Amino acid sequence: MYLPYLEQLRELKNAERATGMASYHKVKREYLGLTNPQVNDLTKQWRQDMSVDQRVEVAAGLWQTDIYEARLAATKMLTQARIRPDDAVWQLLQSWVPDFDSWALADHACAAIQKRLVADPSRLDQVEVWTTSESLWTRRAALVATLPWTKQNHPKPDELASRDRILGWAASYAPVQKQFIQKSIAWWLRELSKHDEQRVRDFLEQHGEHMKPFARKESAKYLKP
Repeated sequence: MYLPYLEQLRELKNAERATGMASYHKVKREYLGLTNPQVNDLTKQWRQDMSVDQRVEVAAGLWQTDIYEARLAATKMLTQARIRPDDAVWQLLQSWVPDFDSWALADHACAAIQKRLVADPSRLDQVEVWTTSESLWTRRAALVATLPWTKQNHPKPDELASRDRILGWAASYAPVQKQFIQKSIAWWLRELSKHDEQRVRDFLEQHGEHMKPFARKESAKYLKP
């Protein structure tokens, strides 16, 4: 079912741009050279005429091609706040996490995952399993996918509990010196600092010594002197 949609992506191929993308992303896979707006425009059209089940089927097929733009399109097919029922969407998104091998596609997929976690926060139980994965990309995804919990100005008790739970995951990452893990901690704390300075200050006081200097600096970027 996904093949006609893949063909639409191929029709827009830009060989020169594809070469540049391959050099930039540094992950060996096929690149078609499309821009993000091009992929967005196509997927927006596709979604209008599809049921949820059809979207899941097409997205699954596009992801399996391992073509950069096809995987990007797959994530866009499922990035929407209101999807009902969404169990099949959630299961498909989870199945992609072990495939993460670079920040760009992982971040687009995590944007879709964020919507499903907000729709059903009990799914954080499943995300917590990612925090002990051997894959740094899977561990990183646990923080990127939970960024919505940094953004509430007036969190409810259950949202505060989730915030503290995720900060616990970040604390377990602090001694991990891998660059992308440190960046994910800093990203989470930096965003949280815009809404909850004290928790960020407390985290840095307790765990900052284990973090790389750049990550501590980035985490404190918006903290008032």
